[in-house]
Amino acid sequence: MVSVALLNSLNTDQDSACKHGLCFQDGERKVDYILAYTFKKSSGNRTPNKKSHYNNSVSSQRSGKEGQPLPGGVHDLETAEAEPRVDYHEDDKRFRREEYEGNLIETGLELEKDEETKLHGVGFVKIHAPWNVLCREAEFMKLKMPTKKVYHINQAQGLVNKINSVLNKISEPIQPKVADHRPQTVKHLSYPFSREKQHLFDMSDKDSFFDSKTRSSIVYELLKRTTCTKAKYSMGITSLLANGVYSAAYPLHDGDYESISEPNDRKLLCDEWASYGVFYKYQPIDLVRKYFGEKIALYFAWLGVYTQMLIPASVVGIIVFLYGCATLDDDIPSMEMCDQQYNFTMCPLCDKTCNYWKISSACATARASHLFDNPATVFFSVFMALWAATFMEHWKRRQMRLNYRWDLTGFEEEEDHPRAEYEAKVLQKSLRKEFKFKKTEKEKLTWRDRFPAYLTNIVGILFMIGLTFAIVFGVIVYRISTAAALAMSNDAATRANVRVTVTATAVIINLVVILILDEVYGCIARWLTQIEVPKTDKTFEERLIFKAFLLKFVNAYTPIFYVAFFKGRFTGRPGDYVYIFQSFRMEECAPGGCLMELCIQLSIIMLGKQLIQNNLFEIGIPKMKKLIRYIKSRRETCTDHEEHLKKKQRYEMDYNLEPFAGLTPEYMEMIIQFGFVTLFVASFPLAPLFALLNNIIEIRLDAKKFISELRRPVAVRAKDIGIWYNILRGIGKLAVIINAFVISFTSDFIPRLVYLYMYSADGTMHGFVNNTLSYFNVSDFKPGTGPNMDHDLGYPVEVCRYKDYREPPWSENKYDITKEFWAVLAARLAFVIVFQNLVMFMSEFVDWIIPDIPKDISEQIHREKVLMVEVFLKEEQGKLQMLETWKDRDKKRGENLNSQSPKLTRSQRGSSASAYSYRVDV
Repeated sequence: MVSVALLNSLNTDQDSACKHGLCFQDGERKVDYILAYTFKKSSGNRTPNKKSHYNNSVSSQRSGKEGQPLPGGVHDLETAEAEPRVDYHEDDKRFRREEYEGNLIETGLELEKDEETKLHGVGFVKIHAPWNVLCREAEFMKLKMPTKKVYHINQAQGLVNKINSVLNKISEPIQPKVADHRPQTVKHLSYPFSREKQHLFDMSDKDSFFDSKTRSSIVYELLKRTTCTKAKYSMGITSLLANGVYSAAYPLHDGDYESISEPNDRKLLCDEWASYGVFYKYQPIDLVRKYFGEKIALYFAWLGVYTQMLIPASVVGIIVFLYGCATLDDDIPSMEMCDQQYNFTMCPLCDKTCNYWKISSACATARASHLFDNPATVFFSVFMALWAATFMEHWKRRQMRLNYRWDLTGFEEEEDHPRAEYEAKVLQKSLRKEFKFKKTEKEKLTWRDRFPAYLTNIVGILFMIGLTFAIVFGVIVYRISTAAALAMSNDAATRANVRVTVTATAVIINLVVILILDEVYGCIARWLTQIEVPKTDKTFEERLIFKAFLLKFVNAYTPIFYVAFFKGRFTGRPGDYVYIFQSFRMEECAPGGCLMELCIQLSIIMLGKQLIQNNLFEIGIPKMKKLIRYIKSRRETCTDHEEHLKKKQRYEMDYNLEPFAGLTPEYMEMIIQFGFVTLFVASFPLAPLFALLNNIIEIRLDAKKFISELRRPVAVRAKDIGIWYNILRGIGKLAVIINAFVISFTSDFIPRLVYLYMYSADGTMHGFVNNTLSYFNVSDFKPGTGPNMDHDLGYPVEVCRYKDYREPPWSENKYDITKEFWAVLAARLAFVIVFQNLVMFMSEFVDWIIPDIPKDISEQIHREKVLMVEVFLKEEQGKLQMLETWKDRDKKRGENLNSQSPKLTRSQRGSSASAYSYRVDV
C-alpha cells in the first residue's frame, strides 16, 4: 500500500509538472531550454497531429507511450508534403530547423516539439540535456562544482566575534527570509568538474547537482556551437534567430510567481526581493545568483553597495544643508543685499525694454544661495571625493567576497563565439574573393573593411554632440528672448519674476529634450556599433557602452556645464555688451551668482530623469508592451474555441514576456545618476539624498521587472562588472576637477576670502557686495540701448551698478579691469590646483591603505588550495596503497602456485608471469 501511494504521489507530481509545461510528455525529463518559431497553419479541414518528438538514441529506447518520439523531421516532412501550397521562404526556414534540430540530437540533446499551443501560429521545441551531456559539457566549460570535501570557515575570535554576533542580532529583522542568505560556517570545496574524478564530487542527489541555471547555460553553449550548414555557411542559434528561422530562444522560469500552492525560487524571490514591502531588507544576492546567474547578481550587488554607501553621503549632505539654514541670518553679504540702506540701483538686464532695478529685489535669491554656497560645501566636496574613492574600494572588497563565495576566484572568461552579423559579413567577403580569384581561404574582417564604418562613427558622434550643443544654444536664445519679452509686460508681478520664470521654463525644456535625445542617442549608438560589425558579443557590448555613455553624458550634462562655467562669463559690460545675432545680449548671472541657478538646473534634471525616465518608463513601457501582446494573442486565439479553453503552458506564458535586452540600460541610468551625485555636488548637497530615495525604489522596481516582466535570461558567469568600473573611476577623478572649478569660479567662496583677507577695512564681510559692484555712467550707453521707458524709482538715475571688477567712470582708465580682478583670478586658479592635488592625493591614499582583497578571504583562498592539494595527495596515496595490495596479493598467489605445483612447465610460468605483469600495469 505504501509503495502504491508513493507511486501515485510521484505520478501526481509528474502530471503537475507536465501540466504546467516544465517537463516532457513523459513527465520525467525537465525542459532545460525552449526554441520558439512561427509557422503557417493548414487552412484545410484536415487536422494533423502536430506533436512530434525528437529524441536521441538513448531516449528512443524508452518504453512505448502515447506520443512515442519520431525520428527528427519525419512528421514535419509528411505535413509539408500533404499541404497543397507551400511558401518557399517558410519551407526554407523549416528545412533549416530540421537540420539544426537533427544536429542537436547528434550532440546528445533530447527534443520534443509542440505545435498544438494556445498561441496562434507559434510552435515550440522543448530541449532536455541528459546526465551524460551535462557531465561532458560541464567538463568542457570547466564549471566548478562542489566536492565531498567540507571544511569549516574560519570565524573571527574574541572581541570581533562578539561584535559580529551583536550586529547579526540587530540586523536580523532586515535580513531576507531565505536559507541561503545566512552566514556560512561550512563550505564545500569546489573543483572544475571532471568525469574521470566523479567520485570526488557530491553526487548524493543527481537531480539537483546541476541546478536549472547551470543546465540552461550548458544547453545554450551547445546551441551556440551547433550549426546549420544548409545556407552555405554555418549558422548557430544567434544566426538562426537573426534570420527569423526561430523567433525566440530562452530558458523557462521555475513556475508561477503568484502561485500559493507551488513554492519555487521565482515566487520566493518575488516575496523576499521584488516586493516594495521589503524595501528595508537586504537583497538575497545568493538566491539571485542561483536563479539568474553571476552577471545579473553582480549588478544587483553593486547597486545594493552603491545604495548603502549613499546613506552616509546623504546624512552629511543634510547636515551641510542644515548648516546653511542655521547660518542664514549670520551671512553678511546676503543681509546687505536685503538691507534698504545698501539698496543699489542696478543697470538694466536687457536693452531698451528693461528698466533699472534695485538690488534688494534679488534678496530672496541671495538668501537661498547661501543654503548651498557656504564654507561647509567646500568640506562636502572634499568628503564626496573621498566617499567616491571609498565606495570603489568597498565594492572591490565586496566583489572579491562574492567571487570567493560563488567559486569564481580562478575563473577566466574564454573567447566568445563570433556574432551572426560578423559571420555573415565574412561570408560575403569570402564569396566575393571566391568569385574573383577562385580561392576559398578563410577570411576575416580587417580595418580596411571597417574603415567606412569607423568614419561613419566619427562623423555621427561629432554630429550628435554638435546637435546637443545647438539645442542648448537654442535654449539660451529662448531664455534671452523670453526675458526681453517678459520685461515689456505691463504686469508688475511678471516683471518682478522674470528671472525665475525664464529659469524654470528653460530647465523644463532642457529636461524634455534630454529625455527625448536619450532614447534617440541609445538607438543611434546601437546602430553605429552594428555597422562596425564587432566579432564577439563582449566587444559589441563594450563599444556600445562607450558610445552610448559618451552621447548620453554630453546630452545630460551640457546644460549644466553651461550654467556652471559659461553663463555670465562673456556678457561684456554696460555700453559694450556681447550680442547674439547682433540683437540679443548674452544673459547674466544674478547678483548672488549662478550657483543657485545651477542648483535649480541640477535638481530638476536629476529628479525629472529619475521620476520620468527611470521609473515611469520602466514601469509603463513594459506593461504597455505586455498588454499589447496579450490583446493580440487573445484576438488570434478567439478564432479557435478549443485552443481558447486550454490553459497556457509555462513556455507559452514566458513567450509573451519581454525579451531580456541586457544590463546596459540599467547600469547606464545608475552611472548618469552617479555623475549627478559626484560631479556638481558642491552646488547641490541634497543630491545623494534624492539618489538614495530613488535607488530604494529602483532596486525593487528592477527586481519586479526581472521576475514578472522579462523572460528568464541565460545565466552568464562573470567575476566583475566589466567596463563600468573603469567608467566609475573616471567619473570619480573628473568629479574632483569639476568641483574644484565650481567652488572657485561659480560660487563666491574665493572672492569672499580675497575680500576678507586683502580688502576688508575691519576684517569682516561688511562691504563685500559694494566691493563686487562696479559703476557705470548712464550717459555712456550706446544710442538706442538705454531704457526707453519711464522708470518709477522716484529719482533720476545718473550712475548704475553692475557686477564686475572694473574702474569707475571718473577714473583715468575708466571701465578697465582692476587689480582686484587679477588677484581674485590668481586665487581661484591657486585654489583649483591645491584642491585638485590635495584631494587626488587623499583619494589615492585611501585606495592604497584599503586592500583590494580582505585578509580573511585571501587566507580562505590559500586554505582551499592547500586542502585541494591534500585531497589529491590522499587520492594518489590511496591508489598506491591499492597497487601495493594487489602486488602483495599476486606475489602470495604466485608463491602458493609454486609450492603446490613445483613441476610447472616453462610456458605455464611464462603465462603466470605475464598475468602478474598485466595486473601490476593496471
